[in-house]
Amino acid sequence: MFIVLSPDSPDPLHKQVTDQIREAVAGGDVHPGDRLPSIREMAKELNISVITVKRSYMDLEREGLLVTRAGLGSFVADVDRAYLRRDQLAEVRAELKGMLERAGRFGISAGDVAELVTELEEERAGLEEERNDTSR
Repeated sequence: MFIVLSPDSPDPLHKQVTDQIREAVAGGDVHPGDRLPSIREMAKELNISVITVKRSYMDLEREGLLVTRAGLGSFVADVDRAYLRRDQLAEVRAELKGMLERAGRFGISAGDVAELVTELEEERAGLEEERNDTSR
């Protein structure tokens, strides 16, 4: 599993781990039944505390994204990806609402923000196309 921790992130390490595993599940990078590295393996790989990884795994298990089997390890649960999408959409909506409020204080309209989103989407699509071209 490929997780990148950033010391510059305002999020604590356990949240970074939790969020990235959640994104891997939602994005289909890991599938139901896939075994995750053990807590010790993950901690060693990321050079962080076992307690930090354990907290992430417990949070994900509480959310229903992981299932832990004693003596066997932690596995990706069979999750409703549509539910994950709705949950993520609600989170993005809340973030956008905050951005629009901040932007409004500086005279930046919702239309300006929509243009930025369109530009960013075009950039992302271009990068995706470049990646596809180089992988052929």
